[in-house]
Amino acid sequence: MLDALKIYFAAQQYHPGIIGMLINPFYFARKGLYESVSALSSVITGTTLDVGCGNKPYETLFGSSRYIGLEIDSPENRQNKKADFYYDGTRFPFQNGEFDSVVANQVFEHVFTPEAFLEEIHRVMKDGGFLLLTVPFIWDEHEQPNDYARYSSFGLSSLLKNNGFFIIEQKKSVKDIRVVFQLLNAYIYKKTVSRSKYLNLLTTLLCMAPFNILGELLSVILPQNEDLYLDNIILAKKVSNA
Repeated sequence: MLDALKIYFAAQQYHPGIIGMLINPFYFARKGLYESVSALSSVITGTTLDVGCGNKPYETLFGSSRYIGLEIDSPENRQNKKADFYYDGTRFPFQNGEFDSVVANQVFEHVFTPEAFLEEIHRVMKDGGFLLLTVPFIWDEHEQPNDYARYSSFGLSSLLKNNGFFIIEQKKSVKDIRVVFQLLNAYIYKKTVSRSKYLNLLTTLLCMAPFNILGELLSVILPQNEDLYLDNIILAKKVSNA
């Protein structure tokens, strides 16, 4: 029973439902990402590389025959991440054209040399392969000091086009009043988070869940804003080197 609750709780962190609204401080961000990734997931097939895979939260959305996670080599990542391979942060440990598809979820802002990073993704992909990229637009600094940039939709589009990719679809996640409530909850979380998961859960229920509920209600009433949103989600296709 306890194990089942732990699994359910973990699922609510990246695929939050009604219960997630009550217990997830990042409810709007995670819900928006899950919905956007899910909408574009059908083309992520074959042999897939997940760069900066973390705990592979979206693996089950894809129809991949083989799903490989890659992370920076560090003691913390080896202990806490579900990576299959580790690398030095420069060259991926794979051959040219090895992957049918690549996923990079909330990683690009932590890359100090974005063009070199895209070059590596391009190198290990087969011609015509698909890249699914998610990148924050409005968010606080995180995983300090390795947080280097925020990208507008235009900046990301330009970078991808200039590095061998054709944009198929580009989405903006959570482009309404919920942005304000998510940022408010992120502020409260950072100022109240403790080592006790039970105290953190209580704080979320009492202080953050009301803003999740209010944000959902107001998002139905108030207009969207295409210029203010949480995340960029891009589906792109590799252009041949030929």
